[in-house]
Amino acid sequence: MNLATRMRLAAASAAVAMTFAFAPANAQDISASHLAAARSAIDAIHATDDFDGVLPQAAAALKSELIRKNPDLVALINATVDEKAIELATRRVDLEREAAQAYARVFSEQELTEIANFYDSPTGRKLIEDGPIVTREVLKAGEIWRRGIARDLAQMVGEQIQAAAQATGGGAAAGEGEAAPAQ
Repeated sequence: MNLATRMRLAAASAAVAMTFAFAPANAQDISASHLAAARSAIDAIHATDDFDGVLPQAAAALKSELIRKNPDLVALINATVDEKAIELATRRVDLEREAAQAYARVFSEQELTEIANFYDSPTGRKLIEDGPIVTREVLKAGEIWRRGIARDLAQMVGEQIQAAAQATGGGAAAGEGEAAPAQ
């Protein structure tokens, strides 16, 4: 079992073992069921998944740095960093608790339940899986659209300014009144 998997298991075990009784005082006005709904929504939308790699990446970077400075201590460095990283994995529950509180402050318990239900549905899972692909395509289309609008605006304004200048006797030479395309 690799370090990342062991850390995830340790963090999951700690999360199960921890209760909301350890939540900071400002969360006391949020009910346990509201926080549970927030946790379900967070799980359904994978809100904290992007943080899964933080500890393994920090451990790998630390190992690399220490081994570079002390190449004769590779085994000790690897064992020590792995051991301490696994100890720190239990702190993942802190992130989950803070995320649940943040969601619970913004969304009602009912809304969180609805969010979790949607994202646990086949359509919700598809949105999570394929949403980034669609977002990339929309951003690409938006950039093409933005460049076309800027080009057409510059051309239309340039033509109108040139026509107005010629009509008033300004006699601007072709191209002198054209606006530069916006980037």
